[in-house]
Amino acid sequence: MMKKQKTWQRWLASAAVAVGMGVAASGAVAEDPTKVGFVYIGPVGDYGWTYEHDRARKKVDEYFGDDVETTYVEKVPEGADAERVIRQLAQSGNDIIFTTSFGYMNPTEKVAKRFPKVIFEHATGYKRGKNLSTYVLRTYEGRYVSGIAAGMMTKTNTIGYIASFPIPEVIRDIDAVYMAAKSVNPDVKMKIMWVSTWYDPVKESEAANALIDQGVDVLLQHTDSPAPLMAAEKRGVKGIGQASDMSKFAPNAHMFSIQDDWSPHYIDVIKQYKAGTWKPQDFWGGFAEDMLVVASVNDNLPADVKAKVAEAEAAIKSGKFHPFTGPIKDNQGNVVVPAGHTLTDEELAGVNWYVEGIDATIPK
Repeated sequence: MMKKQKTWQRWLASAAVAVGMGVAASGAVAEDPTKVGFVYIGPVGDYGWTYEHDRARKKVDEYFGDDVETTYVEKVPEGADAERVIRQLAQSGNDIIFTTSFGYMNPTEKVAKRFPKVIFEHATGYKRGKNLSTYVLRTYEGRYVSGIAAGMMTKTNTIGYIASFPIPEVIRDIDAVYMAAKSVNPDVKMKIMWVSTWYDPVKESEAANALIDQGVDVLLQHTDSPAPLMAAEKRGVKGIGQASDMSKFAPNAHMFSIQDDWSPHYIDVIKQYKAGTWKPQDFWGGFAEDMLVVASVNDNLPADVKAKVAEAEAAIKSGKFHPFTGPIKDNQGNVVVPAGHTLTDEELAGVNWYVEGIDATIPK
């Protein structure tokens, strides 16, 4: 929150702090900096999803210097509070607003219609408009690589997945993990535990321990704290970090992390805005765009596991392999991806089925 600002800018910054906003950038403010706002579902210190979005925001500050002024609001619940915060960011003069959770979709769309001169970018959603884009990571790519490691490392043939909410992103990632694990271990089974939260270390830890009690010896997660990995470390099982590099929380249990890097997209959007070339789109980034990274591979992983992980990552990154290429059946025996067909991004955005072999039902 350190910027030399004009009187009215100081007033806005003070008002922002009063409603829980954080303002960050470095150096002196340019005469007319591009103002960019971010809305976060969790705390910036969650060491997961929000942590990585905020790390990317800091990279924006470093890249643009005085030409950009960034503002963020953390721990914003999905719903009415989100709409209020997004509206306040628009009213306070932000040129671009990034809303970073699926549940912000409808509030973002509503506010975007009221502020047609502001650019809105919504993460993981599917609703777009004249001034509203969507963007998402191909997290299923990282999950597939993770599933290979999980399938090779499990000794009980039982891997566990701590799931947040039953939205397409989470469901397709569960599918990717299981398909990958099955490709290297035909006997593998997966247990899924839904916690109905993105970030709650207590719930995440409880879920991890419950899964371990059921015979799970490799943990994966779609939640944002390092609590599951810490539980894995304590219980002597393995785990994979989510969103950020979580290696320091579990020196022995941590196999590797799939780390997000949103900064290439954020920097590109701001460049487009400054050049007057921005247009609404549905952007997907993954290994090929260096927005997903296999981080901190543990030295204690067997050489064959490391090699298989690296091979899968390279095949996906080059486009040689796509995890959702048919034939694929759901767990009811229906063909959901015909032979020779690869799911389009639009189809991926609508995945609402478990693949064959997952003995579970998707919560309503």
